[in-house]
Amino acid sequence: MQLPESFQMKMQELLKEDYKDYVECFGEKRHFGLRVNTSKIKVVDFLKIATWDLEPIPWIENGFYYDGENIQPAKHPFYHAGLYYLQEPSAMTPANLLPIELGDKVLDLCAAPGGKATELGAKLAGTGLLVANDISNSRAKGLLKNIELMGIGNALVVSEEPSKLIGYFEEYFDKILIDAPCSGEGMFRKETSMIRDWEEKGPEYYSSLQKEIILQGARMLKPGGLLMYSTCTFDPMENEQVVEYLLKSCPEFSIVEMERYSAFSQGLPEYTENQNKELKKTIRIYPHKVKGEGHYLALLKKSIDISLEKTGKCGVSGDVDIPEELAVFINFIKRKIEKKQIYIKGEQVYYLPKEVPPIAGLRFLRTGLYLGNLKKKRFEPSQALAMNLKKEEFDLTIDFKVDDHRVIKYLKGETLEVLDLTCKSDKGWTLICVEGYPLGFGKLSNGVLKNKYQVGWRLG
Repeated sequence: MQLPESFQMKMQELLKEDYKDYVECFGEKRHFGLRVNTSKIKVVDFLKIATWDLEPIPWIENGFYYDGENIQPAKHPFYHAGLYYLQEPSAMTPANLLPIELGDKVLDLCAAPGGKATELGAKLAGTGLLVANDISNSRAKGLLKNIELMGIGNALVVSEEPSKLIGYFEEYFDKILIDAPCSGEGMFRKETSMIRDWEEKGPEYYSSLQKEIILQGARMLKPGGLLMYSTCTFDPMENEQVVEYLLKSCPEFSIVEMERYSAFSQGLPEYTENQNKELKKTIRIYPHKVKGEGHYLALLKKSIDISLEKTGKCGVSGDVDIPEELAVFINFIKRKIEKKQIYIKGEQVYYLPKEVPPIAGLRFLRTGLYLGNLKKKRFEPSQALAMNLKKEEFDLTIDFKVDDHRVIKYLKGETLEVLDLTCKSDKGWTLICVEGYPLGFGKLSNGVLKNKYQVGWRLG
């Protein structure tokens, strides 16, 4: 691989005696990562059913390396059950180090394709609110699928300019993650195509964009809240200098020390105007020091002294009239369903998080958990609902062993014969599981299962 000469010179200056090790790491194998979805399964339980050799990622408690050259975990039924997310190891770090508490209102401002948002959602464990935004509508569609696949129901998936969100969410969020668009220098080893983009735009272009985004995010953070800023690049112009810009523009912010894995490097204040030593608390991840690609992280706290006293009023109104066909289906769910959180728009039925601010006017791909569709005298449950449920939370289930050939047939959308399997009823909507973990719905009739696995998710 031929790296741009100006990039080489910059890295020699940044890394000094470590530069040789950095260049040599380009000849090493890529590192593939798998992150256990702890909202569905505990790590210890996942390791009992995992069918491959996994090596722990030392700084990610639910992260593991796998042999990406010889195995394909994306084709395994457990992937389709949402038990894990495939993610580059270093990219797991920002969401891992942002301390999420139950009940938090959390924003992932540049969220697609969803690797960080799904971990934030798992940490919330069904409480609070996750707003996952991406300005690109096409990328946001992939984000939505990953959020639904991981079973996250307390989420709003939005596709808007960050500046527009301020009018709805000023000083609203407890935690914000900004994985900013960047020149991608840390991913050159993984994706050589990013070198061309770097040559066309470069750090100067992205630095200006990053400064704008981080100020927009800062306005949406509550006093006392935490903001994680991250990139996958090395240039101080996109990293330390952006953080310095925030500190100058918003003196209510300060840098917070993070738990630091031994192979992580500290930030480089010497490449900023004021050479603020506090910037050493930020983290640089280099691919020649860890089994992962390049990343930068800064955790910032907003002082409680300055406040616009925004409380975020709940947008959920009183009880709604529940159509009979929906009420009949809800009776099969062994989980408390609050009528006041049900929102019906045309045929579509949603279950909103408990606290939602007024959101009319935003471009949404999803508001809360999509329950399904009202048809003529019947209700059809959604794929998103199936992924959000646990086996014990639905009255009618069929549970396949992972090696049952019908699992793959189900994921391909085929009709199945299931006379040999035990089910509470021989007729009606049935939650299809593999080893106790939901995959989707089917319509059972006298031992024959009509497949309702979502068309766009089916195996080819």
